[in-house]
Amino acid sequence: MQIEFQQPANHLDLGCGMNPKNPYGQANLFGIDIRDDTQELLKQKNITVAKANLALEKIPFQDNFFSSVSAFDFLEHIPRQIYMDKDREIIYPFIILMNEIWRVLTPGGKFLAITPAYPSESAFVDPTHVNFITKDTHKYFCGKQPGARMYGFQGEFIARTVKFSAPSNYQSMPPDVLRSKVRDLLRKFSRTGFQYLVWEFEAVK
Repeated sequence: MQIEFQQPANHLDLGCGMNPKNPYGQANLFGIDIRDDTQELLKQKNITVAKANLALEKIPFQDNFFSSVSAFDFLEHIPRQIYMDKDREIIYPFIILMNEIWRVLTPGGKFLAITPAYPSESAFVDPTHVNFITKDTHKYFCGKQPGARMYGFQGEFIARTVKFSAPSNYQSMPPDVLRSKVRDLLRKFSRTGFQYLVWEFEAVK
């Protein structure tokens, strides 16, 4: 007799600030932020927030705890490489974070990321943006032999969506097809053009 894995109705929003996102409409919303003032204030809204610096710390939740994770305007703030002078070693925070996202997701769990991306100026203009995402960066984390395996990535994702699009299309999942097409058409012919890259990955375990 085969036992089916029950998906927990938990969602985690990374870098949640005071307005955690819940694009998949899960019953239980969790957040992580580096700020000190989020935990008590959001507890009043039945939102659990953990304080953590995800450039240096792991996600403080157990394996397979979330059926979805989101990162809105967040990945660009995670360094790709840090030299730890005290330990005389190089660590790869972006690789570690992607490992952690995969770890806390259930089998088949979804990861949604919306990030200002190359070649848009918005990817570079903010001095706190230290991780530059391109249309091919996802290949380092997706498939049977992802490129980041050589740097210690242990997970596996399937890329369900990788596209330049208007961020407003993905506030609720799945996006409205007609409205998304209209917004993307307007964005395509606007002065600024497409600025954001959207990832939706599925965790393979």
